[in-house]
Amino acid sequence: MADAALRLTALAEDVLGEALPIRIRAWDGSEAGPPGAPVLVVRHRRALRRLLWKPGELGLARAWVAGELDVEGDLYALLGRLSGLIWEREEEPGKRVHPARDPRLRAAAKELVKLGGALPPPAPPAEEVRRRTGRLHTKRRDKEAISHHYDVGNDFYALVLGPSMVYSCAYWESPGATLEEAQRDKLDLVCRKLALKEGDRLLDVGCGWGSMAIHAAREYGARVVGITLSREQAAYARKRIAEEGLTDRIEIRVQDYRDVKDGPYDAISSIGMAEHVGSERYAEYAAILYALLRDGGRLLNHQIARRPERDESAYHIDEFIDAYVFPDGELAPVGRTLSALEEAGFEARDVEPIREHYALTLRQWVANLESDWPRAVRHTSPGRARIWRLYMAACALSFERNRIGVNQILAVKTPVSGASGMPLRARTWN
Repeated sequence: MADAALRLTALAEDVLGEALPIRIRAWDGSEAGPPGAPVLVVRHRRALRRLLWKPGELGLARAWVAGELDVEGDLYALLGRLSGLIWEREEEPGKRVHPARDPRLRAAAKELVKLGGALPPPAPPAEEVRRRTGRLHTKRRDKEAISHHYDVGNDFYALVLGPSMVYSCAYWESPGATLEEAQRDKLDLVCRKLALKEGDRLLDVGCGWGSMAIHAAREYGARVVGITLSREQAAYARKRIAEEGLTDRIEIRVQDYRDVKDGPYDAISSIGMAEHVGSERYAEYAAILYALLRDGGRLLNHQIARRPERDESAYHIDEFIDAYVFPDGELAPVGRTLSALEEAGFEARDVEPIREHYALTLRQWVANLESDWPRAVRHTSPGRARIWRLYMAACALSFERNRIGVNQILAVKTPVSGASGMPLRARTWN
């Protein structure tokens, strides 16, 4: 009798201690769970072996990337129900599970062996980053991490991001704005906060595909140096800049921020880049940017932030994101980022939280991906497309639920005189 789904549901409910709020369809055609609920499809028993050999998030991620797990119905609804049941309960000390000590989990492992078989351990999907060696955030290791994330095909990113080619949180002046309008408004907001004017030198750290550099040069007359570690991004940005007729105003370099030596700059933008720096390098990062600015120059730091931990030593990088999305990426609470900037010498002048804007942005990116799925797969790989779909949908929910946020921090290299050059009234951007 086909009963794999019923056995899996009973197993999950026994481990979790409550009813499973989703429906399961197994490889043998069986189904179990509440009618009308989002359906988790277990396409192959190999998914269970992945959980046996790598219990938790990484095992589930490998099965998803390999196509052994899928979702029928609303992906957001399924993730929302699983988030409350599994991931969020892991943050409650009394509900954390310890496999070696919990008899329910030992019994569950035995049942998984019966359902999926114990051997052999499945190889990780090809899209998983290979285990890295050496110290975190060396120049070489950072370059490899950036390449893993960004050098997956400009055509794929163009499909997901749309014509703006901006891979950071948009700024929605009105709910009815298009993604392209919201990205344009974000770039313009950054330029206004930096008070850019004709002839100003702007350093765009982590310049991506050149959108910020183009906007600053075309709309404000700035002279821009954009730096990235991705050769694919740099080639794409240079092509766009040539097409815009802005090669005399913009230079794109494949360069590490630690190697920029040609200051001073009038302004620096760092949009969605500081997440790659790492906690142990952040003080150095802030000090380098401070040294590259002229007195009175402004820094706009646009950065994702996590909620503080009760015990900060317990913070760990998310396994799925580390293995498949942003290798070595780290998030910090906004307070820690502000402290690091101030310790470097900056005067923090404004913090604007825009996390709801990122949820809207991510949902647009997911819609772009899903609406042209066959072409997305052709541009990269089935596994890579599945990674981005899961990653962006899960992040949208995290922003909506205030599990993570994103902030624009405006800081000034205020001179000894104390003349910051800022307007008296906050949020009146010149």
